[in-house]
Amino acid sequence: MAIGILGKKLGMSQFFNAEGKSIPVTLIEAGPCRITQLKTPSSDGYTAVQVGFGEIREKLVNQPARGHLAKSGSELLRHLTEYRLNTVEGLELGEPITVERFEAGQKVDVSGDTIGRGFSGYQKRHGFSRGPMTHGSKNHRQPGSTGAGTTPGRVYPGKRMAGRYGGKQITTRGLTILKVDTERNLLVVKGSVPGKPGALLNIRPALRVGAKDAN
Repeated sequence: MAIGILGKKLGMSQFFNAEGKSIPVTLIEAGPCRITQLKTPSSDGYTAVQVGFGEIREKLVNQPARGHLAKSGSELLRHLTEYRLNTVEGLELGEPITVERFEAGQKVDVSGDTIGRGFSGYQKRHGFSRGPMTHGSKNHRQPGSTGAGTTPGRVYPGKRMAGRYGGKQITTRGLTILKVDTERNLLVVKGSVPGKPGALLNIRPALRVGAKDAN
């Protein structure tokens, strides 16, 4: 796996190509990140690089985290993540990771937390059809049967029912980078990505070569 980058979602906009066609895009402020740890089989049992993103006030960081970040000479960072690699040769502790590692036309996988919508019903959470709306009907937005009665006498795990909706991590795969702005640390990505403006995102080179746009 190649090294990715952390960033935050700024919001959606539109991008006009050479033919003048409007394309919906997401603006992502990606990095700059910093390498905070290099992991090797001899020291950690596997090979990976850890990177950090987002400065944070000193009073909000505990002493172990301060000591860990001090080893790389890095400023105090809010978010840490790691990427598995075959080798860490050529990488240095404290080295910055910027959008210059990406290029226009490249496919990327973007991970983030979806917008949390709280406790939601059957129609909103799972797209169930509603019941009849005629006079006398009492199952406008009810779920219908949740299983047999005496046997098994219970609701099977995994049954689609009302409950917490959203607020979980998903990955949108195979999105195309339309533009890289190195001066403002911006990635212009075709389509939508998880989360609301300001949400933390993990952008990685696409795992599948030739992956199609997820939008």
